[in-house]
Amino acid sequence: MSGLEHSLAPIHLRERLSFTKLQNAEMIGKSYDFPHISGCVLLSTCNRTELYLSCTEEVNPGELLCKAAGMEYTQYQQMFVTHSGQQAVQHLMEVSAGLRSRIWGEDQIISQVRDAISIARQAHTTDPVLETLFRFAISAGKEVRTKARLTAVSSSAASMAVALIKEKLGPLTHKKAMVIGNGEMGRLAASLLQKEGCDVLVTLRSYRHGETIVPPGCGVVPYDERMQHMNGIDIFISATTSPHYTVTADQLSSLSHPPVIAVDLAIPRDIQPEAGNMLGLSLYNIDDLGSFLEDRTVPENVSAILQTQMNNFYRWLGYKDCMGSVDSLKQAIIQRLL
Repeated sequence: MSGLEHSLAPIHLRERLSFTKLQNAEMIGKSYDFPHISGCVLLSTCNRTELYLSCTEEVNPGELLCKAAGMEYTQYQQMFVTHSGQQAVQHLMEVSAGLRSRIWGEDQIISQVRDAISIARQAHTTDPVLETLFRFAISAGKEVRTKARLTAVSSSAASMAVALIKEKLGPLTHKKAMVIGNGEMGRLAASLLQKEGCDVLVTLRSYRHGETIVPPGCGVVPYDERMQHMNGIDIFISATTSPHYTVTADQLSSLSHPPVIAVDLAIPRDIQPEAGNMLGLSLYNIDDLGSFLEDRTVPENVSAILQTQMNNFYRWLGYKDCMGSVDSLKQAIIQRLL
């Protein structure tokens, strides 16, 4: 595997190799077509982009990913972390458990790992090795969350965003807030702001009765009318998968009473970075949230959980290799008899 991590790659480079679910399927399809590849899975989140390969000969996953994406590998060469064999297995286990996230122990990563293998499965780019590895990694992540405690604070990016806003503004009672995006992250951010006493508006691109979930206590505005309702807002958070800016510097400059603080939870970024240099707006992105966690000592029971799932994987791999040897021996005997 090769991974582009938040610790080595700045956000403006990470977002160029960040992919939506549709783009993910396209990238692994292109990667799968390269020689010597028997399976590939692409994990793309706000914190990282990682390509996992099962291959018959040694290849460079980072270089391969850049080729598939049409990007120049040289500008990323020093930013990729590459592991093979047991190191790659351990890395995925730690990622699934939230130990590699900028927001340590985050809750969303396990569903993102599950989505990655699901997308690859639907694209027919997996093989038994990757299917089994990801299954055990997901089991490890689930077990860590039910049996261990990695931090004394809530570990989602949305909760960390609200904590940052509270640190900057103080009590949020009666503050006016808008959340752009009604996915999992956006809904959680809206709910947390509402619980802090904010008057919250959530944008929707469309509404389907019985299908669209709106956080309780929050108002709704059409996405296309977001800037009309932005005037006089104190806080806004954007958390979409849009490939384009949801809010630009020009749009904010047209407001007579622009927001005081904004948090961009998207990769690629939703809010034009130049907006943070104007109008007194305090603009934060996903990279600004990790500093809220201090103690990153891995508890012994977490290490034990990961080791158990690694052992399970290698036990399966040993059995698979043994059965493969038996089948090869059978075929050799048959050929000799014939």
